[in-house]
Amino acid sequence: MREHDSATRHAEIADPATGGPAGTALKSPATGPAPAPSPSAPPRSAAHPPPSATVGSATERRPAAPTAPAARTGVVFAVLGVVLFSLTFPATSWALEGFGPWTSTALRGVLAGLVAGAVLAVRRIPAPARRHWVGLALAASGVVIGFPLLTTLALQTSTTSHAAVVVGLLPLTTALYSSLRTGSRPAPLFWVAALAGAAVVVAFALYQSGGAPGIGDLYLCGALLICAAGYAEGGRLARELPALEVIGWALVGCLPVSAVGAALALAYEPVTLTAHSVPGLVWSAVCSQFVGLLFWYRAMGLAGVARTSQVQLAQPLLTLVWAVLLLGERLSPAAPAAALAVLVCIVVVQRSRA
Repeated sequence: MREHDSATRHAEIADPATGGPAGTALKSPATGPAPAPSPSAPPRSAAHPPPSATVGSATERRPAAPTAPAARTGVVFAVLGVVLFSLTFPATSWALEGFGPWTSTALRGVLAGLVAGAVLAVRRIPAPARRHWVGLALAASGVVIGFPLLTTLALQTSTTSHAAVVVGLLPLTTALYSSLRTGSRPAPLFWVAALAGAAVVVAFALYQSGGAPGIGDLYLCGALLICAAGYAEGGRLARELPALEVIGWALVGCLPVSAVGAALALAYEPVTLTAHSVPGLVWSAVCSQFVGLLFWYRAMGLAGVARTSQVQLAQPLLTLVWAVLLLGERLSPAAPAAALAVLVCIVVVQRSRA
């Protein structure tokens, strides 16, 4: 009787590994002895919850870091985008030879919006979800409206080399905005290299232009801030949407505003079609506004906003080269030294953990 009572009490003791009686784990009348637990699958405890316990947590919702192949591919797209962007200021200067600043900016948005709308229609891409509308509006306000308008106004009083200051500071402000927006924390080496590269570009551009501040600098500062937000918001969306949808719907969404602006501007600003103004307007609309941003947002989606933005440190130097070839501006002998310093900063940034 004592043995029977002992066995009964032993069978009623809860087994922590199975959640049932301990005797069930040792022997079942219907199935016989239970198989021994696998050494490769240790029992879970409260300190090690199952994977389902973390579903929906902040850690699981955080975007995964870009892989090395994706980051390298993103850098390639970023370089293509920077090459196209580097011609934006010279093309805008050409466009200003025949169009007023407001007309040039509005027509640029209209042409880019029509091209983007045609591509979206041919590919039958549906409209974005409502949760993406705010991000698209922020991106469009920076890269479709704010930056083109403010830089065009600045180029009326500033040279191309002086306007390149805004591009020199843009990678740093984009990384700062992205960090504040997403909560990411790049490594200290990243910030050291980014600040050094920005300092080199700013010093070089100011040396080229004489460092005299003016009304154009106010426009450039405004363009710098609003474009950083447009880049960062578009880059964030590019982690969820294809780059074509990000820039495509941003341009299409601004098409009504651009069309109304073009109609009003054409009524007040004279237009002269020249061999420079037409190609300059077309390039700034199709290549800079649409294709360049398509490459750029694709790069941000693959390599991240902070790391991609640092490739743009080379853009001012490329712009100065185009300014010499296309606009006849004189290039300082300090350009090779500045180019080498910027390239070193870019290499450090790419090797740091962004």
